[in-house]
Amino acid sequence: MLNTVRYDGPTGRPLLIAHGLFGSARNWGVIAKRLSETRPVVVVDMRNHGASPWFQTHSYEDLAGDLAEVIDQPMDVLGHSMGGKAAMVLALTKPSKVNRLVVADIAPVTYTHSQMGPIEAMRRIDLSAITSRADAMAQLDGLEPGVPEFLLQSLDLKVKKWRLNIDVLAAEMDKIIGFPPVSGQFDGPTLFLSGGASDYVQREDRDRTKALFPAAKFAKIPGAGHWLHAEKPREFEAAVTAFLGA
Repeated sequence: MLNTVRYDGPTGRPLLIAHGLFGSARNWGVIAKRLSETRPVVVVDMRNHGASPWFQTHSYEDLAGDLAEVIDQPMDVLGHSMGGKAAMVLALTKPSKVNRLVVADIAPVTYTHSQMGPIEAMRRIDLSAITSRADAMAQLDGLEPGVPEFLLQSLDLKVKKWRLNIDVLAAEMDKIIGFPPVSGQFDGPTLFLSGGASDYVQREDRDRTKALFPAAKFAKIPGAGHWLHAEKPREFEAAVTAFLGA
């Protein structure tokens, strides 16, 4: 069973949040707390991340199955990036588990970019020699601005170990950047919310998306990139709250 962090809110349909690659439930703490002003919120650590169990596989069928185990009643589901793909597969394979679906800055397609850069950067760090996050930061080179700080949220300094199953994530990278050949449709209300400055959700992918999610609506947050919830949290929260409350 996945590790979960729960935020009590008024009685209502709960919201489940699934984070992206290299993330954790703690990354969503502020947003989850604000969203819990109107409903209970459950945030998970995905497998091979955070405090959740490590496995030898990391397919979206696996991730969707993990989410299904957490859901004991129909829930609204929000997933970002990798978590968004897992949420889509959950909705397509177990639609009775999902009421409304929010997919943040990802599409049901295979991407050509890899996320091996951060993995290679983490592997280069001599964990035995570090005594502070500053030591680790100094060794996390060659990454885009903001990525080292994000990765370091998953470093446990006390035991000098990553809270990420790096070897399995590397071995399964083709599955992570891909999307499985899932059949069927999810007919429930679905919002594809993307960053206006991100290139992860392309207009040419809409036919594929609508074939799987006929009720899909699309919206952008101006000025936000792929980490739209971190870059424009207030706008992100407002869009999600308006959609879930419609």
